[in-house]
Amino acid sequence: MKSTSIKLFVFAAILIIASAFVKPEKPALHTIGDSTVRNSNKETWGWGTPIAALFDTTKIHVENNAMAGRSTRTFLSEGRWAKVLETLKPGDFVTMQFGHNDGSEPDTTKAGRRGVLKGTGEETKVLTWPDGKVETVHTFGWYIRKFVRETKAKGATPIVVSMIPRNQFKDGKVLRADQSFGKWAAEVAQQEQAFFVDLNKITGDKYDAMGPEKVKSFFPGDHTHTNLEGAKLNAQSVVEGIKKLNGCKLKNYLL
Repeated sequence: MKSTSIKLFVFAAILIIASAFVKPEKPALHTIGDSTVRNSNKETWGWGTPIAALFDTTKIHVENNAMAGRSTRTFLSEGRWAKVLETLKPGDFVTMQFGHNDGSEPDTTKAGRRGVLKGTGEETKVLTWPDGKVETVHTFGWYIRKFVRETKAKGATPIVVSMIPRNQFKDGKVLRADQSFGKWAAEVAQQEQAFFVDLNKITGDKYDAMGPEKVKSFFPGDHTHTNLEGAKLNAQSVVEGIKKLNGCKLKNYLL
């Protein structure tokens, strides 16, 4: 009996000593969104790629999980969110920025397969695909709310981010999304007590100060996708927003 107790004590001591040498797993920052967050085009970039350089990656792992062409609806229906969710652990962070691909009328056509219902309510639209599959489409806010709640359930921290402005000006001022997707993102963040970075406003203010001619240099092909210089500006805007979030531990990993 005494011998068994000694063996158990020695085994426990070995485990304690060994655990002291095990390097704790770093927290991760996951970005989810569309091509304005991640883009594989050689001329255009999403801000989720250059933002890694603004963090101390010896202390946090930065992973860009966004995918070009996706809306909240298709990011979920294609199983991309499920893959992110599988890897989330307590202490991780998720930034979520959508809106550029969510605006079409939701249906089963090529044009409407990404569309969602407007607003943040519980309205739904039931679609039947040609193969007989039935899909229930929700509001933009419903999808963001789902991402937020499931992130929290994993012990991770959700950060809702409003979409970057497009290169569209009226009377010398860039057009904002503060009455549509930007507004709805903010509403969900407030309702769910999640952190919110108003990227649409932060970058929009910078665009207004720069003027249309300078901003045009960020957009080599269209009015939505930025070059690397523009992506870096947006990444810096995200970081500026994070720094202003009271109680958000993600700022502790910034350089």
